[in-house]
Amino acid sequence: MPVALPSSKEIEEIAAQCGFILNADEIEAYRGLMPTYIASYNYVDGLVEDAPRPKYPREFGVRPSAAENKYGAWAWKVRVDGAPSGPLKGKTVALKDSVMLAGVPMMNGAKPLEGYVPELDATVVERLLDAGATILGKAECEAFGLSGASHTSPYAPVHNPRKFGYSAGGSSSGCATLVGLGEVDLALGGDQGGSIRMPAAYSGVCGMKPTYGLVPYTGIMPMEITVDHAGPITASVRDNALMLEAIAGPDDIDPRQRDVIVHPYASMLGGGATGLRIAVVNEGFGWPSSEPDVDVKVRAAAAFFKKLGATVHDISIPLHRNGIDIWQPVALDGIMNTAMWGEGQGASRMDRYAIGLMARMRDWPKRGDELPHTVKMMTVLGTYIKQRHGLHYYAKAMNQWRRLRGAYDAALKDCDLLLMPTLPLKATKLPAADAGPAEIVRRAHEMLLNVAPFDATHHPAMSVPCGLSEGLPIGVMLIAKHFDEPTIYRAAYAFEQAEDWTRL
Repeated sequence: MPVALPSSKEIEEIAAQCGFILNADEIEAYRGLMPTYIASYNYVDGLVEDAPRPKYPREFGVRPSAAENKYGAWAWKVRVDGAPSGPLKGKTVALKDSVMLAGVPMMNGAKPLEGYVPELDATVVERLLDAGATILGKAECEAFGLSGASHTSPYAPVHNPRKFGYSAGGSSSGCATLVGLGEVDLALGGDQGGSIRMPAAYSGVCGMKPTYGLVPYTGIMPMEITVDHAGPITASVRDNALMLEAIAGPDDIDPRQRDVIVHPYASMLGGGATGLRIAVVNEGFGWPSSEPDVDVKVRAAAAFFKKLGATVHDISIPLHRNGIDIWQPVALDGIMNTAMWGEGQGASRMDRYAIGLMARMRDWPKRGDELPHTVKMMTVLGTYIKQRHGLHYYAKAMNQWRRLRGAYDAALKDCDLLLMPTLPLKATKLPAADAGPAEIVRRAHEMLLNVAPFDATHHPAMSVPCGLSEGLPIGVMLIAKHFDEPTIYRAAYAFEQAEDWTRL
């Protein structure tokens, strides 16, 4: 839509909003100067977008009925067959519904995006298909990714694959449930505050948040550029490594990527746990919200690594207890400036922008009341902070990220892996349909304590199932040096192969 020359009255009103008091002559002078500048906007308006055409054919697909979607895990079903051969040939994949699949609807768990159809494939989509995978559709997720539980998706909650009526974790909720049910082999999730690892832990599957930038985020709806991660959710460690190998590496577009180091992950699983140095982080246990059986099972997992030949010892990282406090202002303020008030994309970075998504997100307040309380509350708080304090706390917290990263780096100088519970508690019952805002928001955010800090520090971190209690899975989280995913996979594979985790 072309840019029109503002009227004198519009210039006066906008100037007043900026704190400028212009007289009539100044207003007319400004108005006379503007056409030259506006001409550039209108030149750009006339250009044709060069979004690449998808390499692999697909139909529009369909949203499954409730009867076909008992666990609420599918957002959309469509089949896209990849290359005739490749390392993922024969593997089926679900994409979190924040991942763009050209010609197929995407809602990112939020009704204001209903009807939006992306015009491009995300880089990870191309890579999965090039590796021979078959995409079976889009997995349901939580509204704009703002929940660690699975009760804020747009039509119905997503149920835990091991215990119907319980949370599957979030925000990549459908991904974990579909893998846990065996409806797909692999799923592509996103993680800004734990959204790969949380559903993996609740649902009893493997979830890897890779090192920041290892997997390109191009073509995935962002939340905040400094915490955006994408990665695999799978039933086995080997499949996880295979999938990461297929999607990792620079794409020359994503500004999150710098000095990326890629490994042949699937061929580096052997070696066992012998000789590995594992540090159990005391501050990851005993939170006020921690359930005793979770801490016991994770301590038992640490002891099991010792039986497998690893050197295991306890350490203290006091700053871990405040990691979530250091992460939160950047995440919340960034989400407001990017996802909500930044038209779903934000600005000030060299990236591939989804113009259609931005047009749809510009009007989200028109359907804002259809959003869940998680998004409403955080938007009100984030907007309040922006209006009263600007970016002061975003900047101050960001300056502390290096301190937090340094605390983990110092610990990792003397060991290969850090170990702690992925989450302090097991999956909870889904809130009732008439639950109030306090319960809805509390249940969405109560489990972030151990996972969110590593989105700020960018270390690779993986949740691996390590036991069951009351029929619900418990996850142990392994954290390594930047770009040292192979050591995580080596330890996780040794643990997985040594014992059936459901018996632990």
